[in-house]
Amino acid sequence: MIPRLALVPGEPAGIGPELCVRLAQAPRSDCTLAVFADPAALRAAADALALPLRVLAPGASVERPGDIVVHPIANDAPVTFGQADPRNARAVIEALHTAAQHCLDGTFDGLVTGPVHKATINAGGIPYSGTTELLAQQAGCDVVMMLANATVRVALATTHLPLRDVAHAITQESLERTLRILHRAMRRDFGLQHPRIAVLGLNPHAGEGGHLGREEIETIAPVVDALRDEGMALTGPLPADTAFLPAKLRDVDAVLAMYHDQGLPVLKFSGFEDAVNLTLGLPYPRVAVDHGTALDLAGRGIADPSSLFAAVDTCARLSRMRVTA
Repeated sequence: MIPRLALVPGEPAGIGPELCVRLAQAPRSDCTLAVFADPAALRAAADALALPLRVLAPGASVERPGDIVVHPIANDAPVTFGQADPRNARAVIEALHTAAQHCLDGTFDGLVTGPVHKATINAGGIPYSGTTELLAQQAGCDVVMMLANATVRVALATTHLPLRDVAHAITQESLERTLRILHRAMRRDFGLQHPRIAVLGLNPHAGEGGHLGREEIETIAPVVDALRDEGMALTGPLPADTAFLPAKLRDVDAVLAMYHDQGLPVLKFSGFEDAVNLTLGLPYPRVAVDHGTALDLAGRGIADPSSLFAAVDTCARLSRMRVTA
């Protein structure tokens, strides 16, 4: 089975288009790729990098390095690398929605997404908190964000929230839902029949027996205990400052962090270049790069494409896993 992947470059003034051009220089045998973007932005990126690019219509076959299949979605304003334009916010969101809809209807088997510029999308009049949330709303399902590299997989109980709102957002119901999605995804997408999941506490030292907060006692531990009684291999709540020690990670398949900056700095320090962002719980695999638009690097030919290559590799592997499961 050769997975059919949809690819959205993201912000056209950032490094997304040139990363797609670099990807096109190495035709793949493990998947087919179709890009949802403005062909003009891709051609401009190819010119800036002095790399060959031949834009092919949907359904065409890639024959040589530089070939790229494109579902055209025109930008509303000319693109200048390094200068994000709110007028192009519509095209960015349309590309995401269109590619995702093709995954929902079975035309494609998985979705790979490049970096978007949140402030520019909101400045364009489109309320936007993140692609994870956008795809979940479109599909009508609950999802979990997980970032992964060769060292560790870190899922998040909450995503893009101010720190002062995190404690109130973590409830027994939300935590149980998150752990069930994570457990199911580790079985279905990663082929782990008995995934071992470490659950972090919210407070320093996991609350220090209630002296530094009672969320571990009143919210996290009851959920962990109940799901462990059902047969899930869960440990926790664990102090976050020691949970990522190599000796601890050897016995863990995934870590559930309570908030964004509790787990992701460790993951990015351990291997930022090959890290990817996964949305668990969608009807299709979605994998994103783990970096921003890098407007200051756009069009200069120096952006590292490693994360995009890793995202495509991961999405192809997950797509095959779902079809053969």
